[in-house]
Parts: sequence; C-alpha cells; structure tokens
Amino acid sequence: MRKLLLSAVIGYLLIANAQAANPPLPPTIPEKAGFSSEALKRIDAFFDREIQAGRVPGAVIGIVRDGKLVALKAYGYRDKDKGLKMEVDSIFGLASMTKPQVAVGVLALTQRGLLPLNSPLASYFPAVGDMKVAIPAADGSLSYEAQKQPITIQDLLRHTSGMTYGGRPDSSSTVANLYPPGNTLAALPNSQAFMDKIAKLPLVYQPGTVWEYSVSFDVLAAVTEKVSGKKMSEYLGETIWKPLGMVDTGFHIDPAKRARVARPLPNDPLTGKPQHIGVIEEPVNFECGGGCSVGTVPDYLRFGQMLLNGGSLDGKRVLSPEIVKLMTSNHLSASIKNNVANIEPHRAGYGFGLGVAVRVEPGIAAVPASPGEFTWNGAYGTGFWVDPQQRLVVVFGTAAPGEIRKYYREQVQDLVYGAMTR
Repeated sequence: MRKLLLSAVIGYLLIANAQAANPPLPPTIPEKAGFSSEALKRIDAFFDREIQAGRVPGAVIGIVRDGKLVALKAYGYRDKDKGLKMEVDSIFGLASMTKPQVAVGVLALTQRGLLPLNSPLASYFPAVGDMKVAIPAADGSLSYEAQKQPITIQDLLRHTSGMTYGGRPDSSSTVANLYPPGNTLAALPNSQAFMDKIAKLPLVYQPGTVWEYSVSFDVLAAVTEKVSGKKMSEYLGETIWKPLGMVDTGFHIDPAKRARVARPLPNDPLTGKPQHIGVIEEPVNFECGGGCSVGTVPDYLRFGQMLLNGGSLDGKRVLSPEIVKLMTSNHLSASIKNNVANIEPHRAGYGFGLGVAVRVEPGIAAVPASPGEFTWNGAYGTGFWVDPQQRLVVVFGTAAPGEIRKYYREQVQDLVYGAMTR
C-alpha cells in the first residue's frame, strides 16, 4: 500500500511539477494537505494568461504545508528571447528577500551573545553617531538637529533607523534624493565604502519613531561583517545556506549555473521602458544585505520551513524557537508611525518584525492570511510568506522588476488561499 501511495505522489509531482526531480521537501498529494488539485489549476490558468499577454516571461511557485511539498511548478520562460523554458530551479535575483536571510544571520549572532539588539550602531561605526536629522521647512530648506536617541541594531532590523532609500517613488522626503538607490549598492567596493558614504548623510526621521523602508539592512551587512570577521557570503553560507542545503543561494552566480538565470522581458510591459536586473548580470562587489543575493524557489522554501519549524530543519538548528518568535512578532509600538502599506498597499494593517512584515489581525489587508503570518517580497518579482496557523510556506519567483510585480504579490496569495479546502 505504501508503495502504491508513493507512486501516486511521485506521479502527481511529475505531472504537476515537470522537472522537480529532487524536491526540496517530501512531496504529498494536494488533497492530503488540504488543497484542491482542481483549484490549484487556477494558478496554472493565471500564469498562462499573463505569459500569453506578454506581461511576464515566466514564473515558479512552491507551496508547502505541514512540511510537505504540495506543489512546485514552473511556467513560461526563464529567457524568452532565447526561448529557454523556466525550470523549478531557475535562479532569480532575490532583491529584498535578502533581508529576512540577513535578519536570521544577525539573530544568530544575537543568540550567541555577540550582537545585542539594543546596542547602538555607533558602537560598530562611530561616525553614524554624528548623523543629524533633517528638518524640512515649508520653503524646501533644511535645518538639522541631533539624534534624540541612538540608532540601535533593533532599529535597523525593523526599519526605524531614520534612514531611507534613494530613488523610491513612495518617499516624499527631499532628503531621500541624497541616499543611493538600492539597486546601485552592489557596485560599491565594499561595506566600509558603503558606511563611509551613509555616515555623511542626514537622517529623514528621528531614530525609533517612523517605519521607513531603507538601507538599514545594507548597514546590517556591514555590522555583521565587522562582528563575525567574515564577508557576508562566507558568514551566511556557514550559518544558513550550507546547513539548510540552500545550494543555489548566494551573492555570486557560479558560471556553471549562469544558464539557469531567470531574465526579465527587455521592456516593462506597463511603461514600455527598458528594464534590467543588475545583480544577475554584473559582478557584486559589496555583498549588500538589502538586496544583492540570488537564489531559487526550492532553496527559499527550505529557508521558510526552517522558520516555520522554529529555527531548525532536517536536524540542523539555525535559530532557537524563542529567537524565531522574537523575529516574527510585531515590533512597531503605538508610538512608531507605521508606513508599511506605503510600499505594500495590499498589506495595510500589517506591522513589522525583524526583517519581515507581520500580520496583526485577519482584516484590513487586501489578501487572506492568518494573524501571525510573516512575509516579505523582492523588487525584481519574488515573494514569500509563512502562515504558522495554517502551517503554510509559499515562495514564488518572477523576473518582473517593474510595478507589475505588486500585482503578482496580491494575486498569488489570493490564488493559494483560494485553493485550500481546510
């Protein structure tokens, strides 16, 4: 009987997942995991429509429930110009999905007593203690005041450092133009050069007062390198990627794997303007913690399952259960202005933990999920979420760096929950 069941499972995956020869987690049949196979076909129909309409070259989606792989499927093309089909192990620029991995790396230092969350950033880079807070006047001029409280490691992890990103359409601050855009940071020589640049800039808010999406995780990369004495690729490799078997995740693409890279359409389907994903084409010098890594959907499924398991996977422990609970709890108190919905409109009502947005109630947001769900996305078209109440991990990848990526974030979540039967 067991052999017949195993054959049925493998048969389903071969049909549904095409090339998932080495699944990242044990496979199961959707109905056994509380999904409808027929309803999951709506995901197929959705991406087929989007690909046929020329809005996205292709996609990969992975769904895990109760630690079992429900679906792992590729759609369309990883390189449409060359006619190369998308594969489930295609490599994506992860952009800001780098941040949760860096958060885990930081917390691994914290649980070892090497990096307290309340420690001031100036303890590691003294020059940031002199950064002033810009106060805009009605006429556009700026005055400056000293920090009322120091930037802490916790501030960096929850985006309350007072820093920002340059080039973001959601930021109305005149100071934001002084900051480098996130997609330019990989070209900097190293983390020290980045910190030298940042420390000369003004803050847009007093530390600890406003959630503002920012270069905070790039700063955390510099701190992590200083505390660990290792480059980010080496440190995260030893701490997360190797223990979890994330063999295709890193800051650099092995030349032997370059043919697996997923590339965007030459032009943004919404604006018609040329589009580009730098980290998959140019060398990464500064291994920036905010968005410079690459990886696959199967690898990130294992990362998400580790967090859902309370910090361990396949006998390898990365974080303690209580440290994971700390990471995935809301850290935005009532005294902190919450701007999460400014960049994630469908996530109105979410708070923010340490590297992840956290759902605090069933309503308000435009997508289904349970309170306690935690999530983040990447600006090049990737996303993930973990719903502990539903014992669910979902990861998807597209090479869609334009505004259309936000459409896929919302639609994929609706489609996945819409296919659940319990």
